[in-house]
Amino acid sequence: MILSMTGFGKATAAIPNKKITVEIKSLNSKQLDMSARVPASFREKELELRNILAERVVRGKVELLIYTESVGIETTVSLNIPLMAAYKEQVEEMARQLGIAWPDDWYSVLLRFPETVKSDVPATMSDEEWQTLRQVTEQAIDQLMQFRQKEGQKLEAFFTERVNRISDLLGQVAPFEKERVAKIRARLEENLSKIDTVSFDKNRLEQELIFYIEKLDINEEKQRLSQHLSYFKETMANGFGQGKKLGFIAQEMGREINTLGSKSNNADMQRLVVRMKDELEQIKEQVLNVM
Repeated sequence: MILSMTGFGKATAAIPNKKITVEIKSLNSKQLDMSARVPASFREKELELRNILAERVVRGKVELLIYTESVGIETTVSLNIPLMAAYKEQVEEMARQLGIAWPDDWYSVLLRFPETVKSDVPATMSDEEWQTLRQVTEQAIDQLMQFRQKEGQKLEAFFTERVNRISDLLGQVAPFEKERVAKIRARLEENLSKIDTVSFDKNRLEQELIFYIEKLDINEEKQRLSQHLSYFKETMANGFGQGKKLGFIAQEMGREINTLGSKSNNADMQRLVVRMKDELEQIKEQVLNVM
């Protein structure tokens, strides 16, 4: 079983006067790349939330989004006008020194600065809020991992199909391999027979032909590629966290297929090699998304 790095999870919980929602999105990445958007009142627990997420997500580009909604109460909100005036004065001074125009929309600019909006909502979280936040975060992670598992099952089926296709194509090489050696030998002997002015030792020629044909032998490449195909399947079945290993195996498969192509010296075998490469490229594209 493998896991995809692509996933989405969302969970919501309500406590008195507040609803907490946690969303987690993940995409493929070589390492764990995490970003978080957390309300100011929850900021003190951001590091702990990141650690909880990192323990289970392991790899991927992960975005954690937490937002809250007030329920059933009215809160007093006011603008911090003296602070906004100070911000405006500094922006104007910056514009004069840099020789740039003032903003066209002062409202949107000033409201982006910190602490410009004051609220009577407590700035720190209660124990009840923290327990609820932790629980809802775990639920969102559960959904994310379930999503990843389903996507992983699709990827596993995709990889299995392409590995089987490469194996089938490899099995079609044998008839052309025997025909190829005979043709190469006949062509060399024919070309040598056309040279009337040169005498040569037939026994030595036979040795050289054997040596040359042995250099074109592809039995080792076929055996190693077959082993890599089997190992790829075994690795998929070994559990989560196999993405990097699958990538390495795919690289080794590519080396053997390339060597088959360079040694083939036969148009029919070359066509089979091209089809193998096409299947392998599809594997390489998707293996980047495996955790």
